[in-house]
Amino acid sequence: MILRGVLFDLDGTLGDHDGSVTTALTAWLPTVGLVADPETIMRWHEVAETHLAAWRRREIGYQEQRRRRLRDLGFEYGPEALDEIFAGYLVEYENAYRAYADVPEALAAVAEAGLRTAVLTNGSAPQQSGKLARMGLADLGPVWTPDDLGMAKPDPGAFRGAITRWGLRPGEVLSVGDRHDLDVLAARAAGLRAVHLDRLGTGPEDEPHRIGSLRELVDHLHT
Repeated sequence: MILRGVLFDLDGTLGDHDGSVTTALTAWLPTVGLVADPETIMRWHEVAETHLAAWRRREIGYQEQRRRRLRDLGFEYGPEALDEIFAGYLVEYENAYRAYADVPEALAAVAEAGLRTAVLTNGSAPQQSGKLARMGLADLGPVWTPDDLGMAKPDPGAFRGAITRWGLRPGEVLSVGDRHDLDVLAARAAGLRAVHLDRLGTGPEDEPHRIGSLRELVDHLHT
């Protein structure tokens, strides 16, 4: 089956989420009485993944996962106060958000191959669309989120819902993402092709379609 489209993940794939988080926390944590040391930043990543995983399973709402992150860091306030505190972090995070340096070259290769592009991302639709706009990628293609699909990665249904809306068949689409569990295994379970973007070289090493940079994506666009 001929490849017709590339379905990109956003955070960690096109946009430097982790770097943006570190920059944002360094600026924001002191304003709320916490020290922006490596331990606190690591703790932030840990609690974020815990509560985002619960949200991906649809056990809690998106705003609630944000509140639970703050509670785990010791903020004992009501929902409205927690929302206000988190809003301060979001300002710093969104201001810090940047595209990876290898993105333009990869998108140029996809365009040269005559392939369509779209984004499937776990996040709120307004925030993720805003990120793409700030990176100059507002016209990249359709953007699908759990807000649109009613489910999140790693549910294979998220991929099926996206490509159905895209008007393509599973075998015609290549999923590219940094999370092996969310962007590769789940995509394949839905019948898509998939490439693992392993920027940090953490594996799994037995993944046959693994790249360390989006500059290597060109090698997977003609198979």
